[in-house]
Amino acid sequence: MRVIFGIGNPGKEYENTRHNIGFDLLDKLAEKHSLVFSPSKFDYYIAGSPNSATPFFLIKPTTYVNRSGLAALDFIENTNIDLENFLVIADDINLDLGKIRIRKSGGDGGHNGISSIIYHLNTDQFPRLRFGIGNHFAKGEMADYVLSKFDDEERTSLEPRIDFTVNLMDEFIKGDLDTMLNFFSKNSVNVDDSSKNSSEVKD
Repeated sequence: MRVIFGIGNPGKEYENTRHNIGFDLLDKLAEKHSLVFSPSKFDYYIAGSPNSATPFFLIKPTTYVNRSGLAALDFIENTNIDLENFLVIADDINLDLGKIRIRKSGGDGGHNGISSIIYHLNTDQFPRLRFGIGNHFAKGEMADYVLSKFDDEERTSLEPRIDFTVNLMDEFIKGDLDTMLNFFSKNSVNVDDSSKNSSEVKD
């Protein structure tokens, strides 16, 4: 079984904001597989295909970003899934817009949602995919920036990167993290000219 856990904030006021790119990516993947998110008895919405050749679930927590670890812990405790099969998707202000960074484990990189997951799981040994949202904000304006919406030009430039990330997540579902990394290495150069050389893999 594979699980992809997107970090974001619930509620219409947060839709299409930079901090919710994890939710946006899962929505695109769910749409590709004709899946619909439904509420669970825990603090997350869930969509999945448990009867497919490779069962998988997509998770969107309702705990807000800073308490993402509570939803992650609930799911893991109730499924006993191996953490290598638990992929976290998060935004990253330290990466240029649309840049992708994949890591097999590691620290939180200053992201409160990943920090919460590390705290509640008591480990940083889980894979994560970070999607760059840029950092064009003045000192003291980070909170407003991450909760702002992408403008039309940014959305257009992100479309090929979003599509590519959906394909990356599909490769994780069909295989594993190494399968996703191999697909990344072989295909990142084929993404549109504006985003060539804008991705990075970290072990």
